[in-house]
Amino acid sequence: MNAYNFIKDGIIQGKYQPGMRLTEEKLAHELQISRTPIREAIKQLTTEGLIVPLKRGISVRNFTKEDIRQIYDLRTLLEGYAAGQAAVNRTKDDLAKMSKANELYEQAIEQYVEGDFNSIVRIVEMNQQFHESVVAASKNEHIHFHISKVVVVPIVFRSFYWYDHEKLKRSLDYHKILLQAIESKDTDRARIAMHEHIYQGRDQVLKHLDEIKSDHLEEEL
Repeated sequence: MNAYNFIKDGIIQGKYQPGMRLTEEKLAHELQISRTPIREAIKQLTTEGLIVPLKRGISVRNFTKEDIRQIYDLRTLLEGYAAGQAAVNRTKDDLAKMSKANELYEQAIEQYVEGDFNSIVRIVEMNQQFHESVVAASKNEHIHFHISKVVVVPIVFRSFYWYDHEKLKRSLDYHKILLQAIESKDTDRARIAMHEHIYQGRDQVLKHLDEIKSDHLEEEL
């Protein structure tokens, strides 16, 4: 595994917690490699907003509730617009790709083991594949770039980590509504369905952030 994927996976899995300070020396020692690839990985992860520079070393970015609201609000605007445009511009080939991506997502849900990292990664990947197929169907070459800047993987991962089978099923239902709306060229319904789907993830993250803070307060007491 290269340095970039090693550090990114560590952040996603929670090995490197929000606010945790890291150094090139420590990471190089963990991977048993030189500091040059570590430095390049840090530069890329800083650009992606997953880590922030300190005077000495780096820190894993800590997302506040306001950060999360703003990120999901932007996602809703961008992906809602993409879904509406997909309903206008989609082709038969686009519909086939969306349908196939959603079948893979459904399979990942059927194979889901609660709390298992690998099965959650599979769900996240298949969900992302579906969303990317919707964006591709919008035929807007600029929108994917902007969406990629606000889809923060650790937040997405955590939202799915806290899903149970019922919530996963609801997520799949939103995908099916989106598919039907895009196939029917119903722009308003496609946009609204995408809004509700994304806000489902936002609410899940915000809810569990409150629970985590509450647990920490009880531990301090």
